[in-house]
Amino acid sequence: MAKVIELSAKTTSGNTGNIQASGGESLRCQLLVTSVAGTSATLDVTVEDSVDGGANFNPIGNFTRKTTAAREIINIAQPFSENLRVSWTIAGTSAVFTFSVDWSLATRRSN
Repeated sequence: MAKVIELSAKTTSGNTGNIQASGGESLRCQLLVTSVAGTSATLDVTVEDSVDGGANFNPIGNFTRKTTAAREIINIAQPFSENLRVSWTIAGTSAVFTFSVDWSLATRRSN
């Protein structure tokens, strides 16, 4: 699996920026949340693609909203472009999430 987001504490929403992943047929993604602090803290993490080179992104996979330490794996099998990113939204009072995201890209096989 490739590290997409290094394990670190985050207090604000953000995204990875455009990641080139050419030749992908499916994507296996893991979200690991190791600690949570704050009041009513929530974390939403989405895998997105862009068909216009990174100007606009569209959701292709969503992890379940996190409020506690947890691990989750999702599989994305529908067609997606080679322009990918991971975005996250942190909400709550003084919310702090320590998390990482990894993924494994299965490439298309040629005949």
